[in-house]
This record gives sequence, structure tokens and C-alpha cells, in this order.
Amino acid sequence: MAVSADHIREKLTKELGAVHVDVEDTSPNRCAASFKVLVVSPQFEGKPLLQRHRLVNTCLAEELKEIHAFEQKTLTPEQWDKLKQQ
Repeated sequence: MAVSADHIREKLTKELGAVHVDVEDTSPNRCAASFKVLVVSPQFEGKPLLQRHRLVNTCLAEELKEIHAFEQKTLTPEQWDKLKQQ
């Protein structure tokens, strides 16, 4: 399975009800081996960081088998709004 930034974005949006997803291929040659993501989802409300990351990792379990490096930032919509205002 070929993993792409678009595929990751679509899957996180659909399965986590994300209202905002940024996906950046951080591989040296953009070869889809390393990604950095920002996920904003109401499903993260009231959950600690580790639980949020587990939700993302579970959602992308198959894709993560193909990815060598994966960095994620997970925010609630309220946290995202505050960050945008800064």
C-alpha cells in the first residue's frame, strides 16, 4: 500500500471526525517515509495527550507499518482556535 499525505488526511478526517488536518511529508525526497501531522478533532476533548496519540495511531495502524517516522500534534477545536489567535 502506498501511503500519501492525501490518504492520511482523508483517513484522519473521516475516522476521527477531524475539523482540520495538516499533513507534511518530511522525507528528504518526499518519498512518503516520514510524516508530520496536526490533527484537530472534537474527539480529543477531555483526553490526555497519550490517549489522543493512541487514537491517531489506531486510526493509522496499517499505514504506520509503512512509515519510518511519524510526528503528531493533536488539538481540540478550542485549543486550535486559541493557537490561531496568537
